[in-house]
Parts: sequence; C-alpha cells; structure tokens
Amino acid sequence: MRDEISVPASSTIEKAGKYVGKRVQRTEDEKLLRGQGQYVDDLKLENVLYSALCRSPHAHARIVSIDTAAARALPGVRAVYLHADLPPSAQHRLPLLVPNPAIRAQMTQEVLASTEVCSVGDPIAFVVADSRHIAEDACALIDIEYDVLPVVADASTALAAGTPLMHTSLESNLAAQIKMGFGEVGKAFETAAHVVRETFWQNRGSAHPMETRGYAAEYHAVTGQLTVWSAGQAPFLEKKNLIEVLDWDPERLRIIMNDVGGGFGPKVIFYPEEALVAIAAWKLGRPVKWIEDRREHFFTATQERDQWWDISLALTAEGRILGIKLDMTHDNGAYLPWGIIMPYIAATTTPGPYVIPAMDVEVKVVFTNKGPTSPVRGAGRPQAVFAMERILDKAARAMGLDRAELRRRNLIGPEQMPYSVGFIYRDGKPLIYDSGDYPRCQAEALARADYDGFAARKAAARLQGRYLGIGMANYVEGTGLGPFEGATVRVQQNGRISILTGAAPQGQGHKTTLAQICADQLGVPMDHIDVITADTNTVSMGIGTFASRITVTAGSSVHLAAQAVRDKVARLAAFMLGCEADQITLDNGFALVAGEPERRKSFAELARVSQGMPGFSFPAGVTNGLEDTQYFSPSQSTYCNGTAVVELELDRDTGQIQILHYVMAHDCGKLINPMIVDGQIQGAIAHGIGNATLEWMRYDDQAQPITTNFGEYLLPMATDVPNADIVHIETPSPLNPLGVKGAGEGGTIPAAAAIIGAIEDALSDTGVFLTDSPMTPPRLFEVLSKTGVYK
Repeated sequence: MRDEISVPASSTIEKAGKYVGKRVQRTEDEKLLRGQGQYVDDLKLENVLYSALCRSPHAHARIVSIDTAAARALPGVRAVYLHADLPPSAQHRLPLLVPNPAIRAQMTQEVLASTEVCSVGDPIAFVVADSRHIAEDACALIDIEYDVLPVVADASTALAAGTPLMHTSLESNLAAQIKMGFGEVGKAFETAAHVVRETFWQNRGSAHPMETRGYAAEYHAVTGQLTVWSAGQAPFLEKKNLIEVLDWDPERLRIIMNDVGGGFGPKVIFYPEEALVAIAAWKLGRPVKWIEDRREHFFTATQERDQWWDISLALTAEGRILGIKLDMTHDNGAYLPWGIIMPYIAATTTPGPYVIPAMDVEVKVVFTNKGPTSPVRGAGRPQAVFAMERILDKAARAMGLDRAELRRRNLIGPEQMPYSVGFIYRDGKPLIYDSGDYPRCQAEALARADYDGFAARKAAARLQGRYLGIGMANYVEGTGLGPFEGATVRVQQNGRISILTGAAPQGQGHKTTLAQICADQLGVPMDHIDVITADTNTVSMGIGTFASRITVTAGSSVHLAAQAVRDKVARLAAFMLGCEADQITLDNGFALVAGEPERRKSFAELARVSQGMPGFSFPAGVTNGLEDTQYFSPSQSTYCNGTAVVELELDRDTGQIQILHYVMAHDCGKLINPMIVDGQIQGAIAHGIGNATLEWMRYDDQAQPITTNFGEYLLPMATDVPNADIVHIETPSPLNPLGVKGAGEGGTIPAAAAIIGAIEDALSDTGVFLTDSPMTPPRLFEVLSKTGVYK
C-alpha cells in the first residue's frame, strides 16, 4: 500500500564530505582505554555521604510496622528515611513516563513503600551514612514486620478466575488491553488455502551494562542549585521528573551524565533511588552517592519480556500472506515505569517487511509480582520478529517451500515505498515505511552466507557425524523518534568549535559522529571541535539517547545549526574582507575569498568581532555571535531494516552450539561512520546471541528471583560471539537532511529468530519445532528428550 509521506523542506540529502561516510576513529576511546573515564562512582565529592536501601524480601506483603531505632543509633549513620519522612511531593507514586489511553491502572512505584510491597526489592527505607558499609549494616538493623500476601507469578494465569490481586488496591491484574487491526481478516482466513498456528513463549532477560545504575547529588547552599550526576540515558527526562518529585525550581536543577558504561534501555527509566539521593543531599546539605550493586541490578533494574504469543497465519496456495491473527499476553511485572510501549511496539512490529493485507491484534498487558519490565535493546521488536519469522518457518515446512523463497514472495518491494502498514505507531503517526529495498537486503545476505551451497555443506557434515543448521530472519525497525533533540554549534573566540547537546551517549560514539557532521559543514579538522553532551545547563531542552534516535534527531540538529553558523561566518567575513558572502570559502579554521587565499580571516578573529564592541552596531545582514541552536523534529519515525542469516553446528549430546557464520545485512540509510555502525551491529548481535541461547531471568512460583548472579544468569562470552559478516546497504531516508536511520538495535532484533531457526534446522531429521526463547542448552536437552533423540 503506497502512501503519501510528509517530507520536510530540508530533505535534500547532503553528499559525503571529507568526514561524513568515512571510517573515522572514535574520538571518545583514548581516555577510556587509558582508564581516564569519569563515571559516577569516580566522582570525588568533598565530604560525600554514601547510601543503601532496605528492600523487601517478599514479592507481596503488607507492611505492619517498621522499627528504625537501632539503625539510627549506629555510629556513622546520618539519616534514615521512611515514606513518612519524604517531602509531601515525594510521597506520591512516581510519574507515569509514557501515558497511553489503553492503560486501565496507572500503577507506578512509590519512592519508598508506604503500606504494601509488590515485588522483591521494593525500597522501604533509605539509609545515608559515612560509608556504604555502615549504611548496609544499618539496613540490616531495621526491623520490619510483614503480613505476607498471595502472589501472582505467571502471566499466563494472571487473569484467570481465582487468581489473587497482585496490588490489593486494584480490581484486576489487567494493566491494559489493546485491540487494533486493519483489512478484512475474517475473509482472509475463510479464503486461505493454508492456515498455520502456533503459540510462542519468550521469557525474561535483563540489560546488565558494565556500569550499574548510580547517582550522586550535591546541594550548593550559596546558589540554591542542586546538581545531580547520573549513569543514565536521558538527562532532560530525569530533570523533568525530579522537578515534579522534589517540587523544585527548574532553573536551580542541573543534571549531568558524564561517561556512562552502557545503558541498553533500563537506564532511561526514572527510579526511586534518583529521587532519594537528591532529597538526602538537599536535606543534609552534603553530597550523597548511591551505586547499585550487581545483585540489586538483577531484581530492581527493569527487565524485558515474559510474553505469550498465539499467532495464526493465512496464506494462498502460492504462499502469499492473506492475513494474521495475533493474541499476545505481556507480563509488565509489578509496575508500569515506561507505560505499555514495549508490548505496543511488539504488536505493531509484527508485519515486518512483508505485505500483510489484513491483521487482527489483541494485546493483554498484565501485572504480576515480578520485577517491572520496560524496553531493553530492541524494545519488543525481537519478540515480534521471533513470532513472525518462526511462524513463516512453520508455514514453509507445512507447504513444502524453501524458507527464503516463502519470504521472498511476500517482501514489500522498493517500488511500493512509502508503504503504509495499517497501524498507528508509538509516535502517534500512521506506520509508514519511508524507504528501503527489502528484497535486495535478503538477497545480499543469503548470497554472502552462500545459502544455495548450504545443503551440500549440511550433507557432508552429516556424513562426519556433525549437525549443521541454517536460519534466517528479516526485520523492520522504527527509529529516529521525535519529538526532537537539540544542538548548539558555536565558534569560540579561540577559534575552536563547540557542539552542545542534551544527547546522552553510553558508548554509541555520539561525539565522533556529531563532530564529523559539523566538521564537513564548517571546513575544519575534527580535532578543532569539542562536543559536550548530556548536561542540562548547555541547552534548554532535550529528550535522551534511546530507541535508535540520536543520529536522526541530534545529528540533523547539528547539521542544520552548522549550516547556519557557516552562513554567519561567511556574512561577517565578507563584510570585513569587502566582498560578497558567496565569494567566501571555509578552510581549516579560516574564511577566505575564493581565488585570493591571502585575503582571509581566522575563525578566532571573526568570533571576537561577532561578540560586539560597546557602542558599535553590526551592518545589515550580520548578526551577533557565531552560533546557532536547532531542534530537529522528525515528521515521523524512519524505518531501518535488515536480514540475519546464521549457520551453526549443534552438539546434540550437550545442547551447545557453535556459530560458524553470522551474516548481517543492514540498511540504516546513509552511513555517517561505517566503523561505528559496524561496532553497533557487532555489539547488538552479542546481545541477541545472549537473548537467544543463554539469558533467562528466572522466578519461582512465589515470584522470587532465582538468577541473581552471573553464575546463574549466563551472558555470552567472547568465545560465543563470532565476528559478524556485515553487509551495508544504503537507502537514504527522505525524512531528514542527513538521510540517516537508526543503527543501534538492528543486530539484536532478528538474532533469536535466526539462531533458533538454525538450531531447529540442525534437528530437521527429528521433526521438532522450537517455540521458546531463550533456547538454553538445558532447555534444548529437555525438548530433545521428548523426541527420542537420546534413546
């Protein structure tokens, strides 16, 4: 379905320059490799206090009484906070970050639990002391009497009759219900030659960045300013929420995110600890720091998944898709920290790159007494792709078609762009794919993987007693989300260029890519540019780094601001050099008259003049300051896409796999820095391999977490992650002046579907069809035990 698409006036795509499109080394890496990073726990604040939390050991309980006398009496303890000790503005539940009219119960977390705890790890008391050790000892001295309540530990039965309420104040465990669709689904299934149906279960995982969450705060009595340092992803969202929770003057609150050791989604959430650290620093008049330990991260940082998918696919005799029916149950845990974005994205991502004439969707979001869920790298899309690609594999098997051929017959063609899917996306706009060549992407991935030669390789290996399998998965991802991200480009009086932005990198290489964009526009070397990120005092507004959005939003803002500064430089230089502005060229920090290089002015001299002289006015066409601020607002999301093809070997005796060849064809529009995109894809693939084969956040039937260390919760090691064979395809987006799309999550999204499809292919002689993710070695052993493989 072709559709009209709103294209901004600035949609002319810039051609590659000296830096844009080149494999430029990351400017961020040297200090990090030298151990000179500045993370939250590296801050040396004078007279700092440390903090710890007393947390609930129960998944569901009523708080009967709390005795803090022994904790308060412990030498070195400076304060113990309970719910009643918080400022009135902090005694309400945390703000709902992403509202949605489908939400029936807007249940967010309390800063400190007042009467009821609903998940293991819920904070009840906050202790501030001279050291972390003293604070933890004090937490152990707090005596809490609980009335333990029944729990809800299984999303699939959360709505069943007789199931207890996981929040006693609610009438139901149903958090939200979404019904949507398009086309004539009933007719599609009535006329279908083939109908396939399957139920898929996808369990929980966590983010586990190298740096856990951490916050530090300092109140400056002289100025009345509160400064908060955070290991987060969204400084302006954190500021917005702290203003509300603290009832604080916005002009006296500053959020800084220096170096951040990974984020992957959960660090964009606003947590109780952020509010508590700020409150304590304000009340005590001393800096306060809290650093999450790894065990806390396991059960208090938000997680992802726990979804049941019941999906049916209707096809013609030739394998053309006619329609889809989808019924999905999503476990959101105890709270809604990010609304219902993740299940909503999952449902609307399901069509992928395929022509789907009709689709009917029902999503039920349920509360349980497990930890809350929110987006983790991929944000619901890996689950959608897993369900869609696996049901296609099942359809291909049922129809006797090659898996790649069935997909090829249903791919949206480039001539159909822009393509209206039929849904409304999470940004409130119609879900319209702006650009892409999906058939080419799949074809190039299959060619690089030598898909046509795989049957011979598989047969030869089988003669040697080895089991090879190949799997594939396609995906489309909405990226570059609005509403905006801002940037200021400024020529300083020493001639250096400053880029100021609220974008908050956690390893993506923002400083390098933004400098590349600016350097090409101003004709300066990249080492003449300083990039300052994630400080709410540098620009007035911002959103944050998540959802593969920064190159589209902040990158375009830098591009537009640098163009405006280039124009200002040319106008001022033309006035000073006695020529027309269109005669000025910029080169290496100088403005020169074309053809007369001896007639020139340095950026430093121009910047000093632009700052004005008392009593003198600027001539017509010249304005003060060589700087400009832009806030690029995309008209809608832009859609990247890709194809993963995985060839692996399976050891049937142990359930272990070895990935032999991992091909990732990826289209993120115009490449600003192919080296950085390669790194993003490689890292995302590592995350995807963990999701597919190892990472499983387990709970028992009492909603108690039972994988709370890295001995029980396995992450992929270097030996598990091959060097990806990456194929770059560039179809520029018409929706922004750079022609870019997001790149940070694409490697994760198709991984589980492709890998588990390959495992299944290695078991093709058994007839097994795999419906779970992750497919850990013990789980695979369990599945195979039922097939008679181990007789």
